[in-house]
Amino acid sequence: MIIKKFQAQSETEAIMLAKEDLGKDAIVMNIKTIKPKGLFRIFRKTLVEVTAAVDDVSEKKSANDKADGNKTSTKINAKIDEKLHPERKQEMDESKELEEKLSNLAMLLEKQIETQKTQKKNTEKEKKSEDKTDEKKKETLDKEEKTEQVSLKSKSIELIINQLTNNEVSYQYAKQLLDEITSAGSIRTLDDMLACVYQKIILKLGQTKPIIEEKGNKKPQIIFFMGPTGVGKTTTIAKLSSKLMLEEKKKIAIFTADTYRIAAVEQIKTYANILSIPVEVIYEVKDVEKALPKYKDYSYILIDTAGRSHKNKNQVDDLKKLYDSFSKYNILTYLVLSATTKYKDLKNITALYKDMSEYNLIFTKVDETDAVGNILNIKLDTGMPLSYISYGQNVPDDIEVMNPQVIAKQVLGGGESYGSGR
Repeated sequence: MIIKKFQAQSETEAIMLAKEDLGKDAIVMNIKTIKPKGLFRIFRKTLVEVTAAVDDVSEKKSANDKADGNKTSTKINAKIDEKLHPERKQEMDESKELEEKLSNLAMLLEKQIETQKTQKKNTEKEKKSEDKTDEKKKETLDKEEKTEQVSLKSKSIELIINQLTNNEVSYQYAKQLLDEITSAGSIRTLDDMLACVYQKIILKLGQTKPIIEEKGNKKPQIIFFMGPTGVGKTTTIAKLSSKLMLEEKKKIAIFTADTYRIAAVEQIKTYANILSIPVEVIYEVKDVEKALPKYKDYSYILIDTAGRSHKNKNQVDDLKKLYDSFSKYNILTYLVLSATTKYKDLKNITALYKDMSEYNLIFTKVDETDAVGNILNIKLDTGMPLSYISYGQNVPDDIEVMNPQVIAKQVLGGGESYGSGR
């Protein structure tokens, strides 16, 4: 994995630098503003720093180190010419005496040569014995080093899994993340492992899907909100209506079918009156056909529905009939969930609503919990896109498009939580 930082005068320029350097598969891991410091800071411009990463897949090569050992061998060859040629025949006795002396000398030289050969063999045996001892020591050190590396790696994996599960990421997904990271075999330090897990979480959270107007669509786009009782659907609709009208200058209408909850209609009308947004109350499915023609020139119609228990299939069937009454229009569906709901209940809720329609995920009440691991759990369970995150009652401020980088930092125990002045 390659991780680099790029600085430019704007976020777009910094990201372009990252893409040019690292390629189109580069992932933006962090964006921060760098303000100039020092005595002449007023003459300097504020910079934007982007931290980006890309997988560095390279072929693994194995090289067998070859130790060149210089082997020296010494050979002593001695040839002794035992043949003597007498110079004078008349000195035979002296010649014989000389022959005897030379013969004795040859025997002495032969003994010295044998002694040297024996000493050399002994030296070579000692050297081989020392080499074997050194090899055993090296093998022992290598085993100890490998054992230590395995131990450190195991402790790092355990530490990260504990951090994820403490933030309510399911053990199954936490272990899956670490298995995917460590299977490559190239990660050695805890920092490397954390960086890779962080990037993996961002990739698994995927691209968010906020409300975007479809060009060329002549009919109003239906934004259908559904979810259990008490998750904050009505407040979420008020926040998004405000943003769409005030920030994007769109024509908005609200239909509410939440006629079961006391004061629910009055609550949405209060928000709508402040913004001068028309509201239609839907008591029966047939009311939809009567109301829709009035708003044919509008950009969006936001549908507020009554909270339905995931344990009551009849209520969900009623909701499906309401949903089908908008079938002639382009429908964008959002399932609103509370971040404070238990994971087991969230699994049952998402499974039931999936039978009715494909949907995008909105998580509310994020400010009321310290652990956001269920966001990752439900994303991986359903495969549905994430969209918005809500963290308070202020309209329209306490809602924004979900940022996978922020969620990844939170489940790893870093960064400030939503609603805490992040």
